[in-house]
Amino acid sequence: MPDPIAAIDRFPRVRLAHTPTPIESLANLSKRIGGARLAVKRDDCTGLAFGGNKVRQLEFYLGEARARGADTILITGAVQSNFVRLAAAAARKCAMNCHVQLEERVSETGPAYRHSGNVLLDRLLGATLHSYPDGEDEAGADRRLGEIAGELAAAGRRPYVIPLSPGHPPLGALGYIDAARELIGQYGDLGHGFDRIVVASGSGNTHAGLLFGLRALGDATPVTGVCVRRDATRQSGRIGARCREIAELLGVENFVGDADVVLSDEHLAPGYGTLNPAVRNALRLAGETEGLLLDPVYTGRAMAAALTLARQHNGDESILMIHTGGTPALFAYGDDLIGHV
Repeated sequence: MPDPIAAIDRFPRVRLAHTPTPIESLANLSKRIGGARLAVKRDDCTGLAFGGNKVRQLEFYLGEARARGADTILITGAVQSNFVRLAAAAARKCAMNCHVQLEERVSETGPAYRHSGNVLLDRLLGATLHSYPDGEDEAGADRRLGEIAGELAAAGRRPYVIPLSPGHPPLGALGYIDAARELIGQYGDLGHGFDRIVVASGSGNTHAGLLFGLRALGDATPVTGVCVRRDATRQSGRIGARCREIAELLGVENFVGDADVVLSDEHLAPGYGTLNPAVRNALRLAGETEGLLLDPVYTGRAMAAALTLARQHNGDESILMIHTGGTPALFAYGDDLIGHV
């Protein structure tokens, strides 16, 4: 049986991320909420275009794109998608063009949501913007992206599509198998591991890749995925399927059992890309105690869940939150935040 961790090194890769990312104790925040032991792994510090977790993933997508001789990257995501912004940046770093498709996932948005934050950065990066009207139709969004790719190919371009929907090889997850290897290596410097890891769970590549990597390395630390788009039941099936796809991609056994897939949807309502009091409170607490900026969609929810877990365990658990980035979206949510923080 191939070594599951060494197996990722056979895939083409473009080095984009500043790694290893640091692990920081959140001593002030821990004290504020009553002595819990909270820490954060700063994957918002991966460098490229404001950083974030997707930089690790894009190393493998751009690696394959380059190996195929592509000159244009295509990707679909929400209007304020961090993945879209970073794909555009990665494409430019690799001297490629980029077409991005922005999906309507959030209702009742104002001008800032549609023109500031990640959308502004998409434009500064020179991406060609397209729109897709249905934010809950992943297969349809991918299908439309394929049509755009076909049009580009007919015009002489060499397009490469980064898919959104399940059923495609999870190349992006390889970035978080590598992150698991990095994380365990950092435990030696810290002198300890953690009792629990908390990470936002959306498309699934970050959550599944990290979980698969930890289990492949023999690390049994519980990983709580915090739902940002789907309820826990639906997301659990998605993460389980993604782990099976990772095993198939690598040609190894699946190290992740059903009991390993832990999801929390306590802070999901009222839905993707919308704020609630717990998320606003997490944003405020992280900022005013640690100078740590979170985003309203992913890390705000992940921190809200980490704070809930810390309170439930009365500080008896050490909790590491993976900061997946996304801070440019703060500027798109200014109207929702002013008066609440």
